[in-house]
Amino acid sequence: MPDISHTNQRVCVFIDIQNLYHSAKNLYGGRVNYKKLMEEVVGDRSLVRALAYVVRSDSATGEETFFEALEKEGIELRLKDIQVFSSGAKKADWDVGMAVDAIRMADLADVIVLVTGDGDFVPLVEYLKWGFGRTVEVAAFGRTASGRLKEAADKFYDLDEESGMIFRSPRSRKSARTQS
Repeated sequence: MPDISHTNQRVCVFIDIQNLYHSAKNLYGGRVNYKKLMEEVVGDRSLVRALAYVVRSDSATGEETFFEALEKEGIELRLKDIQVFSSGAKKADWDVGMAVDAIRMADLADVIVLVTGDGDFVPLVEYLKWGFGRTVEVAAFGRTASGRLKEAADKFYDLDEESGMIFRSPRSRKSARTQS
């Protein structure tokens, strides 16, 4: 697919933090480099807004430092507390909020970038493309991303193929060496 980006495009980025966190942890035993991510998906285009959808779980986990790091990269946070039901079940879902924000902000941008591998976003991609006439790009780890989502996007950034996208903890590097 030809590169359809150009410097005068206005870009809004919507980041599904839970999806990226679990993919990076399960695939690589590491964390996403959000600075590199933003450089990759925005490029030399004009960033209008970048929003990250996060679930606050426990302040003792050091997540406040993580939130500050995201904000340092110019990423606005949408925070939600984790829901704990009487049965003990937990729910932490931002899909609807992310979709509503993308639709609400579609008039501000030429390009919408969804950073998620969740196939539940296929109808949103189609609506933004056909209802608003927007270019929709998706960034995710290709090995865990929905095939339908990758196909629906105008452009897919495979984060598995981007060098420097993952910060590995010293422990994960050591276990990778002992397994080889």
